[in-house]
Amino acid sequence: MNNNTTYKDSPLGKIPSDWEVKRLGEIIKLSSGKTKPNELAQISDREYMYPVFGGNGIMGYSKDYNSDGKVILIGRVGENCGITRFVFDKCWITDNALFTKEILVDINIDFLTYKLQHEDISKLRSKGGQPLVSQTPIYINRITLPTEVPEQTRIAEVLSAWDKAISNVQATIEQVELRNKWLMQELLTGKRRLKGFSEEWKKVGAGEVFKSITIKGFENEELLSATQDRGIIPRSMLEGRVTMPEGTTAGYKLVEPGDFVISLRSFQGGLEYSYYRGIVSPAYIVLKPKKAINDEFYKQYYKSYEFIGRLATAVIGIRDGKQVSYDDFCVVKIPYPSLEEQTAIAQVLQAATSEVQVLRSKLDKLKEQKKGLMQVLLTGKKRLNLNLQD
Repeated sequence: MNNNTTYKDSPLGKIPSDWEVKRLGEIIKLSSGKTKPNELAQISDREYMYPVFGGNGIMGYSKDYNSDGKVILIGRVGENCGITRFVFDKCWITDNALFTKEILVDINIDFLTYKLQHEDISKLRSKGGQPLVSQTPIYINRITLPTEVPEQTRIAEVLSAWDKAISNVQATIEQVELRNKWLMQELLTGKRRLKGFSEEWKKVGAGEVFKSITIKGFENEELLSATQDRGIIPRSMLEGRVTMPEGTTAGYKLVEPGDFVISLRSFQGGLEYSYYRGIVSPAYIVLKPKKAINDEFYKQYYKSYEFIGRLATAVIGIRDGKQVSYDDFCVVKIPYPSLEEQTAIAQVLQAATSEVQVLRSKLDKLKEQKKGLMQVLLTGKKRLNLNLQD
């Protein structure tokens, strides 16, 4: 980093003395894509020759613009309007997105894209009605930038290095998660056995392993809710608006750590496990083990495709919103290997989950580092030495 910088006043505050302020309309000329698809670009009814980009960057139906080289896309309509992204090579763009039809000055396009991302064009959305960002407010928006293109290029190279690292970790996470799904399918069904285990698995009705428990009269306990990704958690941990029950909660059921709960959304991801003590709606079914089990084994099994498929088969109409009853649950056949094998399988799957958590932590750290770099490099608060590798 080069910190020997002098600064000057500008309409946007203090900036390096060799930087300038420009309106985006002086830098780029934008256009929107087209509504109707170009039939010549179609391979089939649903496939196209090039990727399709709309306001949300979703591959979809209409394409009518094809571009060579790099293009900057800005979502024009929809929830993600104002979101800026790179596009490489050829693509087709819908009328829900704006694209850089012309670059009017000598500027590094990668730098400009990072600058637009940092400026957050979404703040220029129209008020009221459907979210929309139009060309005029974008054109009059002012940005600061280095006068010299080599500095722009150097900044873009540093940020691109972080993007590459982020992309590599994301790809690794996807690979590990795919491997973990395979591990779950193989180990939780007995298709693949761990070393030292060969005893045939028992298949028993779920009611032989778990019993339904109803304990009421604990209205002062914390309210719990079922979630697909975090299991049974206190409602205070939920994000956004939470609907609280009206009237007394004396009829609510007590849940203790280690209990499983059949929730209204069981068909979406199996039963939910609780690490917490509290109370849940009387509509939920609280389960406790009747036999010795490894909690983690069954926590993982109830999220497996095999169990969800068995449950869906046992409960006719479940996908139409039917509540799963304890009787429905009891008839589902589930594996009951020895406690030692349950524990061994759980340990393997926990290690696999921990690997993903470590990678996600690394990903979050890289994203935070990039955010910090953008804050100082794209504003000139920190300068790069153009003659050295930072």
